[in-house]
Amino acid sequence: MEDVLRSLGFLCLGSRMKRIGEQLQADTQRVLDRLEVRIQSSQYPLLAALDRLGPLPVGELAQSLGVAQPGVTRSATLLAELGLVEVNPSNDDQRRRIVSLSRNGRRLVDQAKREIWPSIENAVAGLCADLSGPLLGQLAAIEDRLAATPLDRRAENTRVAAS
Repeated sequence: MEDVLRSLGFLCLGSRMKRIGEQLQADTQRVLDRLEVRIQSSQYPLLAALDRLGPLPVGELAQSLGVAQPGVTRSATLLAELGLVEVNPSNDDQRRRIVSLSRNGRRLVDQAKREIWPSIENAVAGLCADLSGPLLGQLAAIEDRLAATPLDRRAENTRVAAS
């Protein structure tokens, strides 16, 4: 069957990139599920931002991730329910909410930095390593490679090879 997004080229570039992103997130979620990590792959960037930047107001956290503030608020609320972040009012403005990693959140991020993120990063790097040429050709190669070997299997292979 014809891949309409692929055949329409630059006209559907955004949709195509979204499709690749969704596949990468779904594959990453399978890695997390196998390791019995209890959060969604889409929530890791928020934890990583807090790890890198420290406690932040919700608006600045959204800006650092390049996403809408309501999405960060929802993620922060879910992560707070799991005990991975703390959301407290700002000392200088009670309307502003400051998000920070909890002790359990810090432990999870530290574990992820050692055991999870390197295998995922290596799998994505391997997926894209020898790409060259026009962007649409590179996207086609990424899609074909993900269809042949999903990222979660690539991540598992890099973890096994590193052991």
